[in-house]
Amino acid sequence: MLRFLHLIFIAMLLGGCALLHPAPQPVVRPTQSELVPFALNGRISINHQGNRHSSGLRWTHQAQTDEILLLAPLGQTAARVYSDAKHTTLDEGDKHYQNESPELLMQEVLGWYLPLKGLHHWLLGLAETGSPAQIERDGNGQIVVLRQDGWEVRYLSYAGTKPDSLPKRMQLKHEDLQVQLLIDEWEWNPQ
Repeated sequence: MLRFLHLIFIAMLLGGCALLHPAPQPVVRPTQSELVPFALNGRISINHQGNRHSSGLRWTHQAQTDEILLLAPLGQTAARVYSDAKHTTLDEGDKHYQNESPELLMQEVLGWYLPLKGLHHWLLGLAETGSPAQIERDGNGQIVVLRQDGWEVRYLSYAGTKPDSLPKRMQLKHEDLQVQLLIDEWEWNPQ
């Protein structure tokens, strides 16, 4: 009887441990994903004119707003870019900057920029609508290379093998700017 109780106790303990595991990450984009708000956590590496920068990345995309946090190694916010339909602000420590264009503001302050208008589509494995694109796909139907608006986007790995799987690792090139993105976590409809 004592052995039976011992086995029940171990089973309960193991069952409790199962509750501690994080929920599985989505591997495919939702239907009409261009309209669904998202947030992602990952890492970014920039190589621009021989200067290299890397940081953690938290991007929250809503219908009319984008917030990008560039994170220092211990998780502190090194820079915050917030953009809505009217203006963009960039906070870097105690310095605050503002401009109508997120790309111009990032270029002025950081020395490089992310193409926010197209990037939120590219992160979902989609071409931006309303702009011509050249797309190369693999045998699974996933995009391998996308060329649009002067950018070359290479999809280096996906979260799954389906055509609508979410990208995990990407490389973006534009003139002398190269950006590596590694996406660790996706959230849909963040608050």
